Amino acid sequence: MPDSGTIAPVSPLSNRLLAMNESATIAMAKKSRELMAKGFDVINLSFGEPDFQTPQYIKDAAKQALDDGYTFYTPVPGIPELRQAICDKFKRDNQLEYLPNQIVVSTGAKQALANAVMSLVNPGDEVIVFSPYWVSYEEMVKLAEGTTVTLAGSLENDYKVTAAQLEAAITERTKLIMYSSPCNPTGSVFTREELGAIAAVLARHPQVYALADEIYEYINFVGEHVSLAQFPEVKDRVITVNGFSKGYAMTGWRLGYLAARQDIASACEKMQSQITSGTCSITQRAGLAALRGGRSSADEMVEAYRRRRDLVLEIVRDIPGFKTPTPSGAFYIFPEVSAYFGRTTPDGSTINTSMDLAMYLLNDALVSAVSGEAFGAPDCMRFSTAAADDKLVEAFRRVKVSLAKL
Repeated sequence: MPDSGTIAPVSPLSNRLLAMNESATIAMAKKSRELMAKGFDVINLSFGEPDFQTPQYIKDAAKQALDDGYTFYTPVPGIPELRQAICDKFKRDNQLEYLPNQIVVSTGAKQALANAVMSLVNPGDEVIVFSPYWVSYEEMVKLAEGTTVTLAGSLENDYKVTAAQLEAAITERTKLIMYSSPCNPTGSVFTREELGAIAAVLARHPQVYALADEIYEYINFVGEHVSLAQFPEVKDRVITVNGFSKGYAMTGWRLGYLAARQDIASACEKMQSQITSGTCSITQRAGLAALRGGRSSADEMVEAYRRRRDLVLEIVRDIPGFKTPTPSGAFYIFPEVSAYFGRTTPDGSTINTSMDLAMYLLNDALVSAVSGEAFGAPDCMRFSTAAADDKLVEAFRRVKVSLAKL
């Protein structure tokens, strides 16, 4: 027993760190790996990672870059050739005109998002985040000492927030909105009409900026991808973030970028200059080859993702209590699972939350998924469909068996 006069040590950690949560997707993947290390046959559907190899022509470009001596520091916002290729991509795919000095290349799209939030948000600024949202959005806002205002899209509207909801949520303190399309975790895709209505709202509030996360742009099952920046009345207030991890299966390469008007791009460059500087030289040469090679390899992967989505939906819709909209993009399903709350597990525990359900499935079915709390949707769960067909069939067979025990 310590002496009654002993004073507990004060944590040396900063308040900003203590206020942050660990990424739920990374936490569940970590738990999965721990079980795998003990010999358990875990099927990990918690990570948003393509199971495809990076296309060979991109790997070859990286090898060539090594042989050619591209081993030195790069400019903070990216090598000029890559920034020009990104401009060409925006013109080709999105009908958007940018100059290379409006592009900032980062170590993954996550860093590009963080650069933008830290460059725009002051303490007390309100940031409207469309919910369900990717797990890191709220934590980035916390880091910038902003205030997150979540807007929840309804299940009936495929989880998409409406322009009317946005109009009602904007106050004099609103500085930024954040959303993704195609959406992680729901797979929902905003239509041209929906984004046009949102652009009209933003046009009436010139103090509000938008951070559009388009990392899943190429993984789209409904055809047209629309960028908010395509609406001229708001283009100068839209920061568009994209990258290579999903469409080109380059997760481990860590390469993303943003496009914004000049002063915002320069601010993001300044932020990055003090944290990481320019991203990996070899990775940038690989990204250059990826863009110059077009999107045929991405289109091939999309067809596989579409098949897997349909395969999983056919199984999941036979699971009682799962309400699962059809995703229009990305590689997830996001069922509403609250029908299982209040039920008892075989060992006598009670399922009170989607986190409880995720942990039950991990331990009983040996299937790893992510609870909806982390995405601002506590009644839901996210399962990745970026796995081989046989793995997906086996995973959801196990899930169905385990849920039947409740």
